[in-house]
Amino acid sequence: MHKLAITSPFGRLVLGADEHVLLRIRWDETASAPAETASPILQETRRQLEAYAERRLRIFDLPMQTDGNELQEQVWAMMRTIPYGSTMTYGEMARRLGADARDVGGVCGTNRIPIVIPCHRVVGEGGRMTGFSGGRGVASKAQLLAHEGALLL
Repeated sequence: MHKLAITSPFGRLVLGADEHVLLRIRWDETASAPAETASPILQETRRQLEAYAERRLRIFDLPMQTDGNELQEQVWAMMRTIPYGSTMTYGEMARRLGADARDVGGVCGTNRIPIVIPCHRVVGEGGRMTGFSGGRGVASKAQLLAHEGALLL
């Protein structure tokens, strides 16, 4: 796996990819950039994340590999349909998929490509800020939503 550590307004991120697809984004404040030249997919991921951070990009267009089960793939696909600056509740997502809200929440926690697959846009009933597996947890989720201008009740 090729890796690239980048600094973003959301924290230090480590990107992981093979030759053709993005495989992972994770927060790691201790990571340093490798000396080797980043692969083209990592360079493009960095470019798109920088554009997102500058509010010039709202929809990511990156080849990704998620390798989930049927429910995971459905949840991750639905997350990608939530517009920039908007949210959807775990319950609404579960109703649309015919699943249990707790199962949807569990899938959100297994998302290996946060920000690009916007699990931060999935919230509890009434806009409650609930768990987030990246960065500083709920604080990072709130930061990403505020960055997008999402209005929570």
